[in-house]
Amino acid sequence: MKNLRIYIYIIMCMLLPSAAVAQERTVQNRPYTDLRPLHFGIVVGTNMMDMKMRQVGDQILTLKDETQMPSMVTVDQANWDPGFNVGVTAEARINEFFAFRVAPQLYFGTRQLVFQNIRQSAELGYKVEERQSLKTVYVGADCDIIFASKRFNNHRPYVMAGLTPVLNLSSKKSDYVQLKNYDVFFSVGMGCDFYLPFFKLRPELKFMIGLTNALSTEHQKTMREAETMPYAASVDRIKSKMFVLSFYFE
Repeated sequence: MKNLRIYIYIIMCMLLPSAAVAQERTVQNRPYTDLRPLHFGIVVGTNMMDMKMRQVGDQILTLKDETQMPSMVTVDQANWDPGFNVGVTAEARINEFFAFRVAPQLYFGTRQLVFQNIRQSAELGYKVEERQSLKTVYVGADCDIIFASKRFNNHRPYVMAGLTPVLNLSSKKSDYVQLKNYDVFFSVGMGCDFYLPFFKLRPELKFMIGLTNALSTEHQKTMREAETMPYAASVDRIKSKMFVLSFYFE
């Protein structure tokens, strides 16, 4: 949560200057940039990937040799590791306040998972756990609707919402938990346009949540050994989440 508070603090610091100078008029930089029907840019940023997991709890597993084994394993994300994203953007003007934006991007991130084998820990008398570094590379196409206020001087705050279909390019057969090759995110966020003399800078903070079950159940079926199956079968549903701080340059 510390990293998330830093993200929110950064975006608030970026929005405060526009409120501080809102009482006096200044010379406008790039006064006609928003009147163009279509404009392009690049985007770079940082993200934190998270996921909500539905845990199975106490269960009886059928192993590869058809024998049965009781199991109870819990799993949690140990911490949030910052990732990064990069892409290009194209924005179409709808009217004075609304715009439609498409931003193909690459999202790189890592989730650190910790598995606690509750039943085996009780039998052995000490903690038994496994760890997995779940590396993820998404290729996504952000499709967003932007609603902006009227421009005042060289600042223009806005809110946005949209959908992002993604392809997951990273997976390892040895992973206990593996994500599907596709997902769809719903995103909502806020930002502010800063009109600088030579370009427009747009910092934006948004929250993205997956709309599908991202867990690869087919991968679970291949992990039927006594050493791996209790961990692979510990969850039956995953919702992916991301906090993304991006900087658009137009």
